[in-house]
Amino acid sequence: MASRTFQLLLEEIRQCTTCAEFLPLGPRPVIQAHPKARVLIAGQAPGKKVHLSGIPFDDASGNRLRLWLGIDRETFYDPHAVAILPMGFCYPGTGKSGDLPPRPECAPKWRATVLAQLPNIELTLVIGQYALAYHCPSVYTSLTEAVLAWRDRPSNVIVLPHPSPRNQLWVRRNPWFETELLPNLQSRIAQLLG
Repeated sequence: MASRTFQLLLEEIRQCTTCAEFLPLGPRPVIQAHPKARVLIAGQAPGKKVHLSGIPFDDASGNRLRLWLGIDRETFYDPHAVAILPMGFCYPGTGKSGDLPPRPECAPKWRATVLAQLPNIELTLVIGQYALAYHCPSVYTSLTEAVLAWRDRPSNVIVLPHPSPRNQLWVRRNPWFETELLPNLQSRIAQLLG
């Protein structure tokens, strides 16, 4: 069982209303974490479907991400194994070409505090440009460059494109992602969580 202090932190996050006035569906922070987790998924922000269910990656993107990782739903949703910490905990709304960026208030308010309570993380999966800007600031000129650099980066950080079905064209244009990076990633995940 997580320490009482960590449980209180999660309760405080789930009751957060810091940017409520900017959220079209109101606040509903979505986070999964436990101090024993060994894999951290650093994503963007929940989509509308995830906001409605309250379950992280409970959508087509989550199905695709689990395929990429080579794990089942049970393992993915075990907070003792996988922590899911998006850059923004609440659904930010929809813009012209998809969901809006994560609210800028969230990461500065909560991220460092939560990360400090996850001492067993051995692999961080950085998903999308906002998580990339936080976890690898000023290192890469594009998300593609960051994903492609998977062999050159410290082995405890892997950058992934967002698993949204909208990114299927990116995956087709970068065949090395499925033939080289994903088998390596799946092997790493199996070693950590198997």
